Amino acid sequence: MKILNTSKSFWIQLLLASLTGILLLVTLLFPDWIELVFGIDSDGGSGAFESAIVAALVLTTVVFTLLARSEWVRLNTSTQ
Repeated sequence: MKILNTSKSFWIQLLLASLTGILLLVTLLFPDWIELVFGIDSDGGSGAFESAIVAALVLTTVVFTLLARSEWVRLNTSTQ
């Protein structure tokens, strides 16, 4: 089994992509978790805050995934 080169930044980006992806799924499945955890209802029950959180999590998950992928490609093409 060949072990590919990785860096600390790759693992950090992969971890952040995973965490934001998990939060995205939790928010999609249980949109009221924010009110339950923090005890606030910032949007008055309209769901606008949860929609904004979902949009932000989609964006950050995609960004961290693309950063991790580019780091993976950079590290593993420069050694060949």
